[in-house]
Amino acid sequence: MAAVSTRKKRAPLDLRRLPIKLHSDERRVIARLFVLGGEGHLHAIIDRVSELSDETVADNLGQVLCNFQCRHENIAEIFEAHFQMVADLVGWQGDLSRERRLLIGSYFTMEYSIEAAALFNPSIVGHPDQSGLPEGSLRFIMSLRATGEGHLSSVVFRTGTLDRDNRVLVDPATRFSSALQRAPDQHYLRPLFRKKLDEMAANASTADRVLDPLPEQFTYAQLKEAIVHLRRAEYKPPFFAETVESILWLARSNYQLKLAPDADVSEIVLFPQSDNEARGIEDLRLVRFTDDDGTVSYFGTYTAYNGFRNLPMLMETKDFRTIEIHTLNGPCARDKGLALFPRRVGGHYVMCSRIDGHSLYIMYSDYVHFWESAERLAVPLYPWEMMLMGNCGSPLETEAGWLLITHGVGPMRRYCIGAMLLELDDPLKVIGRLREPLLAPSEAEREGYVPNVVYSCGSVLHNGRLYIPYAMSDTATSMASVDADDLINRLLDSPA
Repeated sequence: MAAVSTRKKRAPLDLRRLPIKLHSDERRVIARLFVLGGEGHLHAIIDRVSELSDETVADNLGQVLCNFQCRHENIAEIFEAHFQMVADLVGWQGDLSRERRLLIGSYFTMEYSIEAAALFNPSIVGHPDQSGLPEGSLRFIMSLRATGEGHLSSVVFRTGTLDRDNRVLVDPATRFSSALQRAPDQHYLRPLFRKKLDEMAANASTADRVLDPLPEQFTYAQLKEAIVHLRRAEYKPPFFAETVESILWLARSNYQLKLAPDADVSEIVLFPQSDNEARGIEDLRLVRFTDDDGTVSYFGTYTAYNGFRNLPMLMETKDFRTIEIHTLNGPCARDKGLALFPRRVGGHYVMCSRIDGHSLYIMYSDYVHFWESAERLAVPLYPWEMMLMGNCGSPLETEAGWLLITHGVGPMRRYCIGAMLLELDDPLKVIGRLREPLLAPSEAEREGYVPNVVYSCGSVLHNGRLYIPYAMSDTATSMASVDADDLINRLLDSPA
């Protein structure tokens, strides 16, 4: 005879779905590089436009500008940049007028509707600028995964306000969007750069030949100069070409992006820039990080996808005006869903991860870019998460412990959102864990590009409530809130 459970079923938490729906907007476009065909074809296009009469060039450029300059703030500068990129690519040299360069550049430019297909997987943090707000209000930045043609993912941003009465206002996105201009890192740290090359199995002796003459902190220009010097040498070290390719790949994977001084945060588009990101940037998890000396930085962990493998990446910024992009390194920097804690614990950086693809882990490191060890925190336990579990963003610090929002996958690949409470001084110790989902897809939310999914990449606490922006079936975004004390008391009453 089957045993009968005597555990009393508790009333569900009072989680409120808020009347917020963020849908994709096909009008939000960027102008991206358009290269079709091999070098011969590209060279032929430059030659053909070079041979047009001045009148024909002026007429055609005028038509292009008339059609597109109202859709982009700096379309002429984009044309110029794309012309130069292709000219460098094919080794074309010549003296052309600015009008002719711009017209050629327009042939190597296309519009891309960044969020035409979906707008989902949000994360949220307090805005760096809290000036001019009424008492009890919080200005926030929300990141979202945007998907367009070819299922290519990028990251876009929205701003908004949570007021003292717990009302949520999301600001309209600006008319223009901008894939930020990329520049190499200002400097690279030689020991860390060398450590990553070891991890990549680059030839050690050849890597040393390139890096040893460089200073402790070197620039991209210094690196290229060192490579050119070795190329000119009569003797080439073993595996020279392969090692140089690895070195340049690593350098290009760590770069900076700059937002124009007068641009709004909602104009930012983190669009694939490196080979690692060729097929998309996925699921940014934002965190406002306060270091031991009180310095505040904003980090965002995300997944770069090149069509074959995932690579964990880290976004760093102080103000969302200059953004640094770095690889996350080490044997435990793998799989998806890495989330950085908002401060050090015991003097160390701490990360929540899912390195085996289905369980939660805690990782410690003295360097935010290197993660070499991990210890399992939790495995799927309850029916709604039995397939796999992961985090829904960085933990939130409360007096009772670290509040970690989780996701779990159950029957029929149904994604639900749950919660755990971890000890502040030892996050590997679980204080409590919800036995039932905090948020599950409703009938109105279960239809979409990926059905039966609710998913978040980061939440925020404000005025005693937890706000969870969440994606609905990988299509659109909404938000829910719950009383933080009620949730924590439920977790305290639900030991793992």
